[in-house]
Amino acid sequence: MVDLSGRKALVTGGGRGIGKAIALELAAEGAMVAVNYRERAEAAEEVVASIEDEGGRAFPVQADVTDFEAVQAMVKSIVAEFDSLDILVNNAGIIGDSYLMMLKPESWREVIAVSLDGAFHCTKAAIRPMMRGRWGRIVNISSAAGLMGDVMRAHYAAAKAGVLGLTRTTARELAGQGITCNAVAPGIIETDLIAGMDEKRAEKMLRMIPMKRFGAPEDVAPTVAWLCSDAASYLTGQTICVDGGLKM
Repeated sequence: MVDLSGRKALVTGGGRGIGKAIALELAAEGAMVAVNYRERAEAAEEVVASIEDEGGRAFPVQADVTDFEAVQAMVKSIVAEFDSLDILVNNAGIIGDSYLMMLKPESWREVIAVSLDGAFHCTKAAIRPMMRGRWGRIVNISSAAGLMGDVMRAHYAAAKAGVLGLTRTTARELAGQGITCNAVAPGIIETDLIAGMDEKRAEKMLRMIPMKRFGAPEDVAPTVAWLCSDAASYLTGQTICVDGGLKM
């Protein structure tokens, strides 16, 4: 059902965690992949090397997604390398723990800037090359936090909820251009973002998941790849929860 042969993709925050798994999955299904990173060039280069070792084509591309001009330059470099851009996965995001009453405005702005502003910047920059090809797939990585809220993470939950609104508006505006836009809302996934979670909190959250386990990045990636394929051509503006039943 999933065949991405010849498609050109950009995965933001593609050097680690969910982004890494998505980049590898898209490449395994035949896509050429630009692996975006902000600071960790080594991690992105390792992902590229893994793709190339399997016979795929990829390259690392640096850009801070909070900087619109940097994002525009990144997309131009991808189009120059691949001749087009068909798939955008807005995965870049950061997190932090703080109760709302203690949350610093600068922390709020930083999380919103990466997760929400970044998705807007990349989507805006990618639309034109997708429209030229009359085909495109945009997948925004939201979160269960954006649907349910999350204690100590008002900024993260707000950003991920905003991503869902951006997803639906993008879907409505671009449906006539052959471009779909959907969101994937992972539950609690074992990545660097939750590596420092308090043990008691982790146990409490685990009890909320019917499947009784945290997810892995590899649990999320196949859903993203399917949304990027022709098999999902009549699906747009939707949110798919990959959360072990957490939101059920």
